[in-house]
Amino acid sequence: MENPPGEEMKGQDSKIELASSGTIFGRLKRTGSTKRRRSTDQKSSHAEPLVEPGLYINRELSWLEFNQRVLQEACDQRHPLLERVKFLSIVSTNLDEFFMIRVAGIKELILADIVEYSPDGLTPSQQLHAVHDRVSVMLKEMCDCYRKDLLPNLAAQGIYIVKMDELTVEDRKKLGDLFAREIYPVLTPLAFDPGHPFPYISNLSLSLAVVVKTPNGEERFARVKVPDVLPRIVQIPNGGSHDLEKVWRFVWLEDVIANNLNLLFPGMTVEESYAFRVTRNADMEIQEDEADDLIQSIEESIRQRRFGSVVRVSIENKMPARIKDILIENLEVTPDDVYELDPPLDPSQLMTLLKLPRPELKDPTYVPVSFMAEEDGEDILSSIRRGDILLHHPYDSFNPIVQFIRSAANDPNVLAIKQTLYRIGKESPLIPLFVEAAEKGKQVAVLVELKARFDEENNIGWAKQLERAGVHVVYGLVGLKTHAKMALVVRRENDGLRRYVHLGTGNYNTITARIYTDLSYFTCREDITEDITEVFNYLTGYSRRDSYKKLAVAPVTLRQKVESLIDREIRNAQNGKPGHMILKMNALTDVKMIAKIYEASKAGVKIDLIVRGICSLRPGVKGISETIRVVSIVGRYLEHSRVFYFYNAGQPELYLSSADLMGRNLERRVELMFPVEDESLAIKIREEVLDTALADSLRARELKSDGSYALISAQNGKVSYDLQEKTMLSRTEAAHTQKPVMREAPLESST
Repeated sequence: MENPPGEEMKGQDSKIELASSGTIFGRLKRTGSTKRRRSTDQKSSHAEPLVEPGLYINRELSWLEFNQRVLQEACDQRHPLLERVKFLSIVSTNLDEFFMIRVAGIKELILADIVEYSPDGLTPSQQLHAVHDRVSVMLKEMCDCYRKDLLPNLAAQGIYIVKMDELTVEDRKKLGDLFAREIYPVLTPLAFDPGHPFPYISNLSLSLAVVVKTPNGEERFARVKVPDVLPRIVQIPNGGSHDLEKVWRFVWLEDVIANNLNLLFPGMTVEESYAFRVTRNADMEIQEDEADDLIQSIEESIRQRRFGSVVRVSIENKMPARIKDILIENLEVTPDDVYELDPPLDPSQLMTLLKLPRPELKDPTYVPVSFMAEEDGEDILSSIRRGDILLHHPYDSFNPIVQFIRSAANDPNVLAIKQTLYRIGKESPLIPLFVEAAEKGKQVAVLVELKARFDEENNIGWAKQLERAGVHVVYGLVGLKTHAKMALVVRRENDGLRRYVHLGTGNYNTITARIYTDLSYFTCREDITEDITEVFNYLTGYSRRDSYKKLAVAPVTLRQKVESLIDREIRNAQNGKPGHMILKMNALTDVKMIAKIYEASKAGVKIDLIVRGICSLRPGVKGISETIRVVSIVGRYLEHSRVFYFYNAGQPELYLSSADLMGRNLERRVELMFPVEDESLAIKIREEVLDTALADSLRARELKSDGSYALISAQNGKVSYDLQEKTMLSRTEAAHTQKPVMREAPLESST
């Protein structure tokens, strides 16, 4: 948490004083430090464009504010009850990844004695203390949400999560039988004494710290792991007095184990037991330039991920100091790395409850609309020839993308298929189609990004399967992640070869396509398809183009293109013309881009930012960002599409992109930004995606200059509405009255 102005911060290397300046934040002035200052966007090394740290919101704290918004959804009674449980589960999972990656990175800087200042002027130690304070408050609110809100409401609906001491003798006997039959054989108690070293605790594992007493009165310490292979929430069999259709009773697995520990330590007296959970550094560092075999190198890094240093220990709040000290010493952590919680320690497991057959406690089922069903013998390639096609997921079905590859695989006139894969999921309908196409003699090239975090092992499996089938597989570029979403089909037609492409803002993943909002775009415009061909040559060969006809490609031209579009709005505003930008993305952290947006605001350009997650830009600062409004929407679906709109003096231009405005996207990834030149489709995106998001008055929150967010309420008698609910309703209504969202597009040649 940020300290009040002028108050000394914990853990600082040097004093920070607040001096007067032209803004409400003042300038941070350091005294007594001789260490070199280096401002970074974490791994970015470029110099800080603005010298005022007060103009930036800390990246880590901004992410925690995003997670706070998810937690607010868990507490929002407008959601169905089990959906609220889902949100609390997501908050917990998000925190796990935050510690495994972001906190781990900060701790590495501290251990290496690297004083690397964040854009908002904090040292790694100061950031770590701020994160600890903010997370501590969040964990308390999570516990309150679970104990005081969700549990009573679940019980009112016949869904009980109970403690062992709340059960009848009969219920305990049932669970005892279950323990002996299905749990006991899986458990392995590990002693800790001079003859037994402290056991290794794997990442995200839940354990019981057990104190037993020998017959001669000596205390012994042991650890019992709660097995990952068993369900964490155990259903209690209902007796005859319960209505089987309406009552579900559960108990946490760790409670069942704790209640039966005497069976694991015969001849001993179990004195006490306490749950604890360990989070480790899971950020892999792959030396690509030194690796002879990238797959082998990544596989080894995956194995090493299990042994990362401990970055967080969660313990029961009733654990005594002597047991806590044993964990601190042997896990090699500091007291600040330990978080005392009221159980359960891992609320992410509550997601299991969504499997209950209680549809009235969940969001109404929404079936994505499929406008692209083959009609009158016309396949999707014929539809694309007639005009560009726009799809808005999850409101529109993902099936047309599968149909695109299936048509190409089965069409004897298709010569080649090329595609990038980033997070494809554990099951994909696309992989068999690539294999089928290769078996039919087509040229099939697939770039499988092996470095997609936490999907490395899955992607390695797909890459090996495709290689065995004869598909040309590329693993990506050294030093860069390929995050661009694109597919290219080359077909022989009457007037020569024609290329068809699919471009998107989201992954080729059938699961996330139903829960993330993204945009898909099909076209066969020659200027765009030619650019896509060049990008694939760049990815698979040695092409090094520094310009493209229509595309902006990171890390080559995307930053410059976005900056030039902003500069044009600045010039228009300076010349007395209206300037307006609407930028929708997941995160905004790049300091150069933020400086450019500030420059546009100072020139009088109206700027609307729709940023779902991290936003390091600080709006509403006098003389700096007064014309900037930042909105975040957290709802049923994860807002994931990236859309950039520029008014351009009445000749609007709209672009879709795979990239957020972060240093990693602009400099260390292969990303695409492409124009939507069909005016009717651009208007549709402007109205359905951007305008509707800016008018949301139920799920939207506005970022304040102090870094906090406030819910937006409908004003001036306007009707409140939810962006996502409105889009689902309009799409369902349209499905009954119209055909695909297609528009005629001028083609340079025709069949």
